[in-house]
Amino acid sequence: MAKFYKVLAKGQRSCYGGNHVWKVEKWCEVQGELIPCQNGFHFCRPENLLDWICEEIWEAECEGEVIDSGDKLVARKARITRQCAEWNETSARLFACDCAQDVVHMLPGPEAQHLIEVARAYASKNASYKELVAAQEAAWEATWEVACDDAGAAARGAIWAIAREPAWAAARDAAWTAARKKQTKRLINLLSPKSEEVKK
Repeated sequence: MAKFYKVLAKGQRSCYGGNHVWKVEKWCEVQGELIPCQNGFHFCRPENLLDWICEEIWEAECEGEVIDSGDKLVARKARITRQCAEWNETSARLFACDCAQDVVHMLPGPEAQHLIEVARAYASKNASYKELVAAQEAAWEATWEVACDDAGAAARGAIWAIAREPAWAAARDAAWTAARKKQTKRLINLLSPKSEEVKK
């Protein structure tokens, strides 16, 4: 039985079409032809997780017929099994900061690095939202000229994103504009349950 990820809105609700509310370990099944975005339960592989980031991330399983639709899989029968509790407001914001840190060296001046530091403090409740926005505006202004260069513009976009609300949106946007393959690996590592030995 294969294991994939299911991304949901708060309260275990479908967030990319439909209004289904999922229940842990309860199998759900659809009838009729499986059609992407129309009929079937949609999941993603680890490497496509950044395409679907939202408030909740769950490990999921599917059985029976499954069709491959590129960045997602469509299954006839499926269930969610474990919420990735490692994904929350704090970890999502810090993930965004890590993504931005990878590209901050491409930007001039200290303002972008300062924004990352303020965003980390904000994630830990050691800085206010007002301080975060002020740091974001300063970084945006200081790096305006790099927008004409593709790589610099992407770095600038990653920096700008880390102040977004909610935190999962900041994580998604920062990862998209930073080194995508590296950020996908970083996210999967974040979601992996730690061993009992590590937890102690």
